[in-house]
Amino acid sequence: MIKLDELVEEHGVVGAQVAVLHNGAIVDMAAGVLNNVTGEKVTTDSIFQIGSITKVWTATLVQQLVNEGLLDLDRPVRDVLPEFTLADEQVARIITPRHLLTHTAGFQGDLFHDTGNGDDMLAKYVERLAEARQEVPPGELYSYCNSGFTLLGRIVEVLRGKPFRVVLRERLIDRLGLRTAAASHAEYASQTLATGHVGKEPKPAGKLMAEGDAPAGTVLAMSARDLLEFVRMHLGTSEFDAMRELQVVPPDFGHGGRQGLGWALHEYANGVTGIGHSGSTLGYRAYLRVLPEAGLAIAVLTNGGDSLSLARAVFDEVLRDLAGVAMPSFPTPPQLPVPVDVERIVGVYRSTGLELHVTEGDGGRVKLRYERLDPGWESFVDGDEHEFTGLRDDALIAVESEGGYHSVVVLCGRDEQNRVRYMHWGRAAQRV
Repeated sequence: MIKLDELVEEHGVVGAQVAVLHNGAIVDMAAGVLNNVTGEKVTTDSIFQIGSITKVWTATLVQQLVNEGLLDLDRPVRDVLPEFTLADEQVARIITPRHLLTHTAGFQGDLFHDTGNGDDMLAKYVERLAEARQEVPPGELYSYCNSGFTLLGRIVEVLRGKPFRVVLRERLIDRLGLRTAAASHAEYASQTLATGHVGKEPKPAGKLMAEGDAPAGTVLAMSARDLLEFVRMHLGTSEFDAMRELQVVPPDFGHGGRQGLGWALHEYANGVTGIGHSGSTLGYRAYLRVLPEAGLAIAVLTNGGDSLSLARAVFDEVLRDLAGVAMPSFPTPPQLPVPVDVERIVGVYRSTGLELHVTEGDGGRVKLRYERLDPGWESFVDGDEHEFTGLRDDALIAVESEGGYHSVVVLCGRDEQNRVRYMHWGRAAQRV
């Protein structure tokens, strides 16, 4: 039996909800506070932002269009949005919805534009993509792309003839009878929203992310129970089975993750496979893991503190007790580190809003430091220097753990001078 109060205390989490779906029934629980200044308690009816788990909802709306014959995932986006433009015109012509759903479009992926909250906010966002540069050739390499899912949201709007949030409510939230789900900031007023907290000593974030990126995950909020009602729909129909099919194998970060259409695909012990997603917004962290064959799903929603360690403890206990499945272990630095080819690694690498500075360390190690080019990254990465050593021929691992795991960076490709071209940690940062 999960002792959530104890886990919240142990891991310094501000507030949390957990829900478990098993054998058709959902059990949920809550612990901690909505805001560590006011001290109001979290209940099972409180709502938390679910961050990028929203991408599965957006992908579900897209799959509905496919099922109705209204959209072909392998035709250019311009078939639906002739105004779609990128900095590279040749790329804009060939990008497809499948590229967007699988994070293989390759254009700048973390463009968080504040385009207001009107019915035209996604149309305005698409206009801003005209300046988006290409970081990776389309189809060449998985690189997490929030911008692509906002573009998918605009496709949904155009083909349905309604604003994205209206389609989301009509086709999923209301269809499922979800009591707590909020598809806009305005809808938060009728719910009890947990406050997001940031920092190692959590403090209220004081603001929300812009609504213009809603299809990527900056707005949708709900209770853990309602999130699992959405999962129950997926498990109870073959309508969305195509979303679970393997599409792309990302670089190996040691976690066994692969990519379907919206869903991430996970591997567990004894050959068991599952689906899921995680989400991060300003002060919120959300985690979802599903074992379709076992009819089991677990949702963990939090609003600050060491949420990953708490989520990991919940998953370990529930998966073991209800499915006899073990979570895969996070990679750790090897006792005999793989030699690091320092000369081919050192340099500066850039992705959207971030630069990764790599310098030579001691004893064959390297030092990595993130420089934030966009203040929006402040709560997601620190600016400290971290020491990395060799994990594999194509990967580095942090010597020290943070938040319960050792970060892994994969070395991808070579430039004209045979140096590493991309540093990849889910996003591909290109050497500059």
